Amino acid sequence: MLHDGPPPNTMATHQAEHPVQDYPFEKILKHPSPFQALLTSMGNAGGFTATKFAKAARIAKKIVSQQPKEGLLRWTSFPACLCATGSRSFFVELLAREGTDVVVTTCGTLDHDIARTLGAYDHGSFDLDDSELAERGLSRLGNVIVPQDTYGNAIEKFMTELIAKHLCTEKKRKWTGIELVWAIGKQLNDEKSICTQAWKKKIPIIIPGLVDGAVGAQLIQAAQDTPTIFPDLLADQMHLSNLTWTSTNSEAILIGGGISKHHVMWWNQYRGGLDRAIAITTAPEWDGSLSGARLKEAISWGKLKSDATEIVVEGEASLLLPLLGCMIF
Repeated sequence: MLHDGPPPNTMATHQAEHPVQDYPFEKILKHPSPFQALLTSMGNAGGFTATKFAKAARIAKKIVSQQPKEGLLRWTSFPACLCATGSRSFFVELLAREGTDVVVTTCGTLDHDIARTLGAYDHGSFDLDDSELAERGLSRLGNVIVPQDTYGNAIEKFMTELIAKHLCTEKKRKWTGIELVWAIGKQLNDEKSICTQAWKKKIPIIIPGLVDGAVGAQLIQAAQDTPTIFPDLLADQMHLSNLTWTSTNSEAILIGGGISKHHVMWWNQYRGGLDRAIAITTAPEWDGSLSGARLKEAISWGKLKSDATEIVVEGEASLLLPLLGCMIF
C-alpha cells in the first residue's frame, strides 16, 4: 500500500536557527531610517539575491565608513556606462565622503563626466531606430540618448583648451594620468563631476586604458605636435605599486567587470590578495570571462585571500547602486 507520508505522530520537526521572515512593510516605512530597516529585512527574508545584496551592503558600509589611514587601501572600480546615467552621483558621493582611496575606471568615464557637465543626455529606449538616430546626430547608449554635439564636439573643444592651458605649459615634464584627471576636474569645477571631486579630495583615478575614448583620442592628436603632453601611464602604475606594497589592509567595491575590475585584482596579487571585497555583475561565469568570474576564483590566483570576506551580487548596477547608496552613505 502506498502512503502519502509518515503518520502525524512520527513527523520530524525542524527547529529553524535562522527562520525565513516576511517583509514587515508597515514597520519598515515607519522606521526612522527606512533604508536601514529594509537592509535588515532583506537579510532576514532569505531568498536568493536579496540575501546576497544585504550582505554586500553591510560589507560596503564597513569599507566606506572607515577613516582614511596609513596602511588602509580601499579600491573602487566601475565601467564608464554608469556615468552616462544618474548613477554617476553614487561615485561622486563616494569621493566627496572620502569613502575610497583609489578609483580604477575606463576612459569613457572621463568622456561622460565632461559631456554631462557641459551638456545633457536624454532618455530614450532600447527599441529606437539606430539609423534614424544617426541621421539626427544622436547616439544611443542602451536607453540613454547621447547627442553627438554634447559628446564628441564638446569634449574636443574642452580638451583642446585644457591642453593649451595646462598640459602645454610644462613641456619638459611628463604628466601622469592622475594629474590629467585632476586637471580635468579643476577645469570643470562642478560639484556633480567625478573628476572635480577627485581633484578636490586628491584621490587618484587610474585609467589603464586611457587611449580607449574621446579624451584619449584628443591626447593622441595633440601628442603628434607635443609628445611630452601625453600622460606617463607607467607613473600611474608606480603609484599603484607604492600603494599596494605599503598596504596592511586592502578592500574593494567592484562594480561590473572588464579592465577596471581586473586591474584591481591584478595589483592585489602582489600583496597576497584582497582582504575584503564585494562585486556586482550581470556577467555569467560559465564563459570564463573575468567580468563573470566569481570572487572565490581569485583565491586560486592569489588575488583574494582564502579567508577574505567577500560576496558577489548578480544584478544590474543602475538598479542596485541607488539602493546601496541609501544604505551606506
